[in-house]
Amino acid sequence: MTDIRKAGIVGGGVIGAGWAARFLLNGIDVAVYDPDPEIERKTLEVVANARRALGRLFGAALPAEGTLTIAATLEDAVKDADFIQESLPEREDLKQKVLAEVDRLMPAHAVIGSSTSGLLPTKLQSGMARPDRLVVGHPFNPVYLLPLVEVCGGDQTSQSTKDIAAAVYERIGMKVLHVRKEIDGFIADRLLEAVWREALWLINDGIATASEIDDAIRFGAGMRWSFMGTFLTYRLAGGEAGMRHFLHQFGPSMEWPWTKLIGPKLTDELIDTVAQQSDEQAGNVDLRTYERLRDNCLVDLTHALERNDFASGAVAKAHRQRLGGQVAADGAVDGNGRLQTIATPVQPEWIDYNEHLTEWAYLKLFGDATDVVLARIGAGAEYVAGGHSWYTVESHLRHLGQARLGEPVEVRSRVLACDGKRLHLFHEMASLKQKVVIATAEHMLVHVDAQAEKSTPAPQAMQEKARGFAQGQEHLPLPEGLGRQIRMPG
Repeated sequence: MTDIRKAGIVGGGVIGAGWAARFLLNGIDVAVYDPDPEIERKTLEVVANARRALGRLFGAALPAEGTLTIAATLEDAVKDADFIQESLPEREDLKQKVLAEVDRLMPAHAVIGSSTSGLLPTKLQSGMARPDRLVVGHPFNPVYLLPLVEVCGGDQTSQSTKDIAAAVYERIGMKVLHVRKEIDGFIADRLLEAVWREALWLINDGIATASEIDDAIRFGAGMRWSFMGTFLTYRLAGGEAGMRHFLHQFGPSMEWPWTKLIGPKLTDELIDTVAQQSDEQAGNVDLRTYERLRDNCLVDLTHALERNDFASGAVAKAHRQRLGGQVAADGAVDGNGRLQTIATPVQPEWIDYNEHLTEWAYLKLFGDATDVVLARIGAGAEYVAGGHSWYTVESHLRHLGQARLGEPVEVRSRVLACDGKRLHLFHEMASLKQKVVIATAEHMLVHVDAQAEKSTPAPQAMQEKARGFAQGQEHLPLPEGLGRQIRMPG
């Protein structure tokens, strides 16, 4: 049941609104219920930030948005939902009461995911008539950008429910971390809480301020944590001998009383100190501005990780391919005799500061298209390794339109002419979304002996293959822009 039509969001705070945005921007209809009279304004503001951030992250690969409804009642939000995400305040009694009511109102096939950050699902499902339909789906803020979601079942949660929840979360671009055993705080928050307690002690004891503690993380370990976590980082710190050497070298320090794992008492004085330091750290920057700055940094980091196909970048890359498809193009001949040489969504590293396909990327894609043509006539990698190749000696590109991140583009190529030493190619790049040609490239190539660094006739069989493609395309009109020169008006 991963192809859900509608998600019901119960509780529309920071987390609930983030869930609404993630479902909505992945093409799923959403109904949000929250008694807060400001719920519509707050939700729309979060969705606007999410639309901006996910547009930068996935671009045109995103599907058409779902429809957002602010439900007047709990029943309106869940009665026809395929999946319900509950994000109420962390009060066990409140969640138990509302989850039992949601269970009564929702369709029989629906599954409930609770966003609780630490309450045990066995206790949450205790008042439900169908407790097998509840699972914890614990996300991280901002929900629409951070991919991690912890999935944990209770004593009465069925395996089918856990499987459905995991599939739904993956469908909307998330990385599922299965929590094998129920435990207060699950996995991620237990780690975060240890750091948070130690940070409060450092402030309580007058050792560091909130700003200094954040600097200690964001300029150091935090950068590594974003892609390697703790154990892989320490494995590398052990050198060639790995983790075993690291543990032997640094293990004794674990017995030193460096940390205080029991947090300080949150007295009024400590609360005032932390709040004042936090205000000073934030300065006069408002919440939404900080949220946009945070989102920008997360998108840019994800793009960088995506170029390495690693950590959260690998999750984003897989989700982009799931959304937009990845059509292979290997030089097949279309109905008009042209070669289909490139078919790809626009990738993050190809866009410029205007969020458009940048100039060098046009040349790269046309160059890749040329390589496909050369492979089709017998001048592929093995031929080049043998000491001969085709060198491009002249190019002319025309930029007729723009393509944005994630937009599917296709290059169609023609062989216009070939003689013993020269190959004349013409490429057209089309946006499949806009259904228009956005660029053309005309290339003249010369066959060379790479070792001698001089032109030489191409093998006869290669010439015949190239001329065969040219003859198969003779019925087409000459490309518009062929032979065009750049010159100022006379």
